[in-house]
Amino acid sequence: MVKHSEFWNAVEAVFGPAYGRSLAQDLVLPGLGVTCVQALDDGVAPERVWGLLCEETERSDAERWIFRSDPRR
Repeated sequence: MVKHSEFWNAVEAVFGPAYGRSLAQDLVLPGLGVTCVQALDDGVAPERVWGLLCEETERSDAERWIFRSDPRR
């Protein structure tokens, strides 16, 4: 399960802080019909929102699973 904080950390790591926040606020996810921010506010699991965002923006597998990387390594 992905926490909200992990979702936002992944958004910033993959897209950068400014562009990532813009995507989350403006890009309507086809699978949900709402933006990332709206989906999270509606209670959609962050992991599902992240997966749909990655799919829509054609992210690599490494980027898709960035929140699973161990920062201690």
